[in-house]
Amino acid sequence: MKQIFTIALFFFAISLSAQTFDNALQYLEFVSEQQEGITKKMWKYTKSIAHSRSDRNIENKRKNLLKTLDKAIDKIKKAPGYDGNEFKNQLLKRLQFSKNMLNDDYAKIIDMKAVAEQSYDAMEAYMLAQEMADKKMEEIQAEYETNYYTFAKNHKINIIENESDLSKNMTISNEVFKHYKKMYLIYFKVYINEVYLIEALNNGDANAIQQNANALSESAKEGLEILKTVEHYKNDKSIANTTKKAFDFFIDEAENKMPQIVEFLVLNEDLQKTQAALEKTPQRKRTKEQIDGYNNMVNDFNKKVKIYNKLNDELNNKRQTVINNLNNTNQNFLSKHIPND
Repeated sequence: MKQIFTIALFFFAISLSAQTFDNALQYLEFVSEQQEGITKKMWKYTKSIAHSRSDRNIENKRKNLLKTLDKAIDKIKKAPGYDGNEFKNQLLKRLQFSKNMLNDDYAKIIDMKAVAEQSYDAMEAYMLAQEMADKKMEEIQAEYETNYYTFAKNHKINIIENESDLSKNMTISNEVFKHYKKMYLIYFKVYINEVYLIEALNNGDANAIQQNANALSESAKEGLEILKTVEHYKNDKSIANTTKKAFDFFIDEAENKMPQIVEFLVLNEDLQKTQAALEKTPQRKRTKEQIDGYNNMVNDFNKKVKIYNKLNDELNNKRQTVINNLNNTNQNFLSKHIPND
């Protein structure tokens, strides 16, 4: 009669002095030890995304995770399998997949982030790529657990499921990031219209400014309606409230400030045309009405250029404040809801 062992899943602190296994239990303990180290490093990587404002720190955590994966792969490769190599090969497949994900898929996601700010479609694709990568990781994890339980069952080992704090924290972090991404897409769908508006402003294109201002106002109002229907994570309305303030700013910018800017740009364009026409007219042929008209336009321009510059400064300052507030709110939301232990 085979001996029946009972072990707690993912709850081991046994270090084998030599990688030989007298029974299946020892092999599962060895495997679980490698898994625990990977899970801890994965959690550190996840925490760094939520709690760190340093891209270098986040990247270092990713590199440390890759090193841990390499060590686990190397140990499992060198150690003999138990009752053949089927389970061992399944483990190596899973670990190599995880490593490839971090090196390839997540690296591509990082590259996508650089262009994601250019359009809503690009940002949506970036978010979707993140979801797909996470889903792949979940699928390979589910396959690993199935193989783990099958191996245990085949060798008469009872697995006592003991969800660790680490496992709970990872589950929580997934839920928090899912809500954060959903809220960010609501914001970004409006914000991208402001990006186009700024481009039109920089080009001094009055028609494009008016068109993009209308699009910004319309999308911001739609965004406000969407915010009324969103479900808040743990009843935390901080992101929704800050996003609402951003939309209010966009509406005011589009409906109240842009008409003044367009008016000034049209005046500037008319002044340049009038000046060009006057310069083409020989001085002896210039009429008093032409000169007076031009001088009046110059006086009007000089008055309004001060208003224009003040308005631009005001918009730039408010825009930066809105963006900073939203970035800080997002970071605080992640820090608050994703455990830091």
